[in-house]
Amino acid sequence: MNIKYFSDTDTALVEFSDNKIKETRGLSGNIYIDLDSQGNIVSMTIEHAKKVVHLPDISYQQFEKEKITA
Repeated sequence: MNIKYFSDTDTALVEFSDNKIKETRGLSGNIYIDLDSQGNIVSMTIEHAKKVVHLPDISYQQFEKEKITA
C-alpha cells in the first residue's frame, strides 16, 4: 500500500494494488474509490485531505492474530 500526498491540490491518493482500474465511484464530494474488474478496491482519492482525514495525524499499526493457549 502506498500513500501519496499532493500538496498543490491538498489531495491524498491511497494505492492498495496496481490492478487496472475499471470503475471510479464517488463516496462523497471529497472521496472516490477506484475498483478493478472484480470489484476489488485499487485506490482511494481524498480531496481536501488535510481537513477531511486529518492528514498530518496518519499512523500505521499492524495487529497479529492472537494465539489462544489453554
